[in-house]
Amino acid sequence: MITSPQNPKLKLVRALQGRARTRRKENAFLVEGVRLLEEAASAQWKIRFVLYDRSLGSRGKAILETLRTLTHDVEEVDITLLKSVSDTETSQGILAVLELSELPVPGSPDFLLILDQIRDPGNLGTLLRTAAAAGVDAVILPPETTDAFAPKVLRAGMGAHFHLPIMSMGWDEIKTQVTGFGVYLAVMAGDVAYTEADFTSASALVIGGEAQGASQSARELATANIHIPMPGEIESLNAAVAGSILLFEVVRQRNS
Repeated sequence: MITSPQNPKLKLVRALQGRARTRRKENAFLVEGVRLLEEAASAQWKIRFVLYDRSLGSRGKAILETLRTLTHDVEEVDITLLKSVSDTETSQGILAVLELSELPVPGSPDFLLILDQIRDPGNLGTLLRTAAAAGVDAVILPPETTDAFAPKVLRAGMGAHFHLPIMSMGWDEIKTQVTGFGVYLAVMAGDVAYTEADFTSASALVIGGEAQGASQSARELATANIHIPMPGEIESLNAAVAGSILLFEVVRQRNS
């Protein structure tokens, strides 16, 4: 049992809760809670180690046994210590450090989502979960977007990270990736209502940040500016809500 706060594994857990730079350096990220670990196990994600404490419930014990088949490095931790390194308000008594890796993009992708300068972790996680539900082939994160593998983004994504290719790219690389695509930028006063855009061929949706919208690089990349008509007196929608509406318009058009 781990009983020292100076244990190297606990130190790594604390470090991974912080900067994206640390996660990249360690090539690892932190996952907490039963639900997310069930998703990771289902996806056969590579696990570095698992830590748990005696508060683990029956569902947690079940996933712990599954995780033992994926890694031999499973250790019990003093309950107070594990709670002290938890990033959640109510610890479920289990966490794991996973390898940081990208899922492969399908051979001929035709449905991409570009999340430009999305800085709110809850919005980013929700957009990733919605993208996974809508069947997006890959999500592209340009510079200035929050790290997708930050703990709060992972919790909001609710397992999407284990099923959805997520790629960080510079704008030159993004331009190459979307060659031949219709690139649709969501803006408040776009030229085309979103229901009038044609998403039936290869399409990339660009959702801009909550405060300042899309970057100049995104605007230059767009082949069309689209908007969501809002007859009410609200000026704009939350980025996650707007993105969800647009993603499922693509689904609607392709399934009609």
